[in-house]
Amino acid sequence: METVVELKNVTKVIKGRTIIDNISFQVNKGEVFGFLGPNGAGKTTTIRMIVGLMGMTSGDILIKGSSIKNHFEDAVSHIGAIVENPEMYKFLSGYQNLIHYARMSKGITKEKIDETVKLVGLTDRIHDKVKTYSLGMRQRLGLAQCLLHDPEVLILDEPTNGLDPAGIREIRDYLRLLARKKNMAVIVSSHLLSEMEMMCDRIGIIQNGKLIDVQLVQEFVHGSEGTYEFEVVPSERALSIIQLNFPDLHVTRSSNGISLGVSKEEIPVLVKLFVEAEIQVFGIKEQAKTLEDRFLEVTSAKETLGRV
Repeated sequence: METVVELKNVTKVIKGRTIIDNISFQVNKGEVFGFLGPNGAGKTTTIRMIVGLMGMTSGDILIKGSSIKNHFEDAVSHIGAIVENPEMYKFLSGYQNLIHYARMSKGITKEKIDETVKLVGLTDRIHDKVKTYSLGMRQRLGLAQCLLHDPEVLILDEPTNGLDPAGIREIRDYLRLLARKKNMAVIVSSHLLSEMEMMCDRIGIIQNGKLIDVQLVQEFVHGSEGTYEFEVVPSERALSIIQLNFPDLHVTRSSNGISLGVSKEEIPVLVKLFVEAEIQVFGIKEQAKTLEDRFLEVTSAKETLGRV
């Protein structure tokens, strides 16, 4: 995969306080990269440095191989971004807004504007005044504004803020479409973890200014082990067998029996041991984790380590 965004040991210090602490990661063409973290973790600061709205104390950011520090104009020419809320002239129509923004870049034709309007689904309302738009429509117009110059990187900070469920789904579908159809690298910051799980290919988690993990969403959520509930009777004897044969496994009682974290390969071994011990096995059910579950596990564990 071609890397289009690369952060190299980026640090930001403000008034003696380290806001961003030596973070490095890459974003590739055709993927949606989710940037997650608690409030105040440094997400928006990092995004502002990527788009050139804030300088770095040390390190560098490369966009298509061009340094934000040394070749700013070339680097940002590849970026389309909405940091916080899209701003536009409400007394003008959506189309008039796009014509105004098109003047800032060379070579944007009427055909290109019409194509972008169609892509974001605003064809029927593009000639209405922006003040009549819903929040979701203004977000889509903001997306159109970002896409006029055919950027290779799209960066959105909390793009679903204030949207209803239908609007959130629309934005999610558009971003997946852009990554797939335009082979664009999309970086999204959000606190709606259920949406990020459905939208993103990979995620990076930032906490207290440090990048603590970057993984494929599915690998991060499910990992190599899953949590399974075994409906067994008697559960006390099952617990004893597990503790004897797998002393390192974490086992807890559940309403129907016992729950434990194991790999799929270990499940037949456990079932065989239970049957040989005349323990009745009525069912085995995987307890699915969500991105929210894993996110809270990881950030809580890091906070605990930080206090030790």
